[in-house]
Amino acid sequence: MKINLSTKVNQNYLSVKNGFDETLFTKLSPPFPPVKLARFDGSEIGDLVSLELNFLLFKQQWTSEITESKTTDAEYYFVDEGVKLPFFLKKWRHKHRIINLGDQAEIKDEVEFSGPFGLATLLLYPAIYLQFLYRKPIYRRIFS
Repeated sequence: MKINLSTKVNQNYLSVKNGFDETLFTKLSPPFPPVKLARFDGSEIGDLVSLELNFLLFKQQWTSEITESKTTDAEYYFVDEGVKLPFFLKKWRHKHRIINLGDQAEIKDEVEFSGPFGLATLLLYPAIYLQFLYRKPIYRRIFS
């Protein structure tokens, strides 16, 4: 399943690139489930990001590895792929793109995911979509 969302912001793409750090990551975390950032290496190839999701009655670990990262005159992007996923995910690939629009930038979240079986993937779609929709006003506020 794929989700694609984009948000235009009022900073140039290299400033936005520099703002993609641990502080931004924690601000983008939605209220539920609460997320504890266990490890954040950055957004270069080979870096790891590990989370602990707290579902109140149980916790789940989520670790992603940065598998791609590139800066050109047109855009900056990096890709995180799940290496240890919560039980409800079988596959996770998230391409973070920051497109150069001159004095502005467009942040694109391109997500591919699947659950352990087809119905689970369909049931996950609304929750994951809302998690990324939650980011749009945060991106606009931080990169205004």
